[in-house]
Amino acid sequence: MKIITWNCNGALRNKFENLSELSADIYVVQECEDPARTKHKEYSEWAQNYLWTGDNKNKGIGVFAKDSIDLTLLNWTNQYRDHNVKYFLACKVNKDFDLLAVWAHHNNSPTFGYIGQLWKYLQINKSQLKNSLLILGDFNSNKIWDKWDRWWNHSNVVDELKELGIESLYHHFHKELQGEETHPTFFLQRNRDKKYHIDYIFASNTLRENLDKIEIGEIEKWLKVSDHLPIISYFNL
Repeated sequence: MKIITWNCNGALRNKFENLSELSADIYVVQECEDPARTKHKEYSEWAQNYLWTGDNKNKGIGVFAKDSIDLTLLNWTNQYRDHNVKYFLACKVNKDFDLLAVWAHHNNSPTFGYIGQLWKYLQINKSQLKNSLLILGDFNSNKIWDKWDRWWNHSNVVDELKELGIESLYHHFHKELQGEETHPTFFLQRNRDKKYHIDYIFASNTLRENLDKIEIGEIEKWLKVSDHLPIISYFNL
């Protein structure tokens, strides 16, 4: 099974063919428009088997799969105390494993933006993280931005997931440490000198043991259509 996560930087209707060339089983795409409300016929036809969530029709997060794959929405909560965290989309794939799609958003939070949103989501849904699970998407985060006076830094989230047997596939496969990645996934303003690793695929033990390989898309190709590169994972499932 081939699973990809990619922040398309908007207007997936003009870019979905780039994904189709990769011929994956599942695509998790951030900053994409709602296929149900698009006027773009080809994009709507491409997105026949999908789940999507977002605050407006133009930018949200979607899980797109081949017609033969069953996607079942999971009723995990986004409500943390008195407000919603965003954007998170949980589903079950073929009744085999759970998938949590992530686009960690600032969400107008003065303190809990980006990785703080994921930290909150994990707190309210920790009891759900018991099955075989993939957590993947744009975390908008890296260990290099940890702040010493916060208990919900990138490193804290990584440690909490590790306690649950959930670890980053990139770091597992390439034997690299958090914050010391040699392959960037994001180029600020598409500037090759402003490169960061902020997109991830985390997996529970069972799925991690079935990983065949993991790749990051070619800079020359993908930087023409987005400021992010896709992460491409291959599983023996």
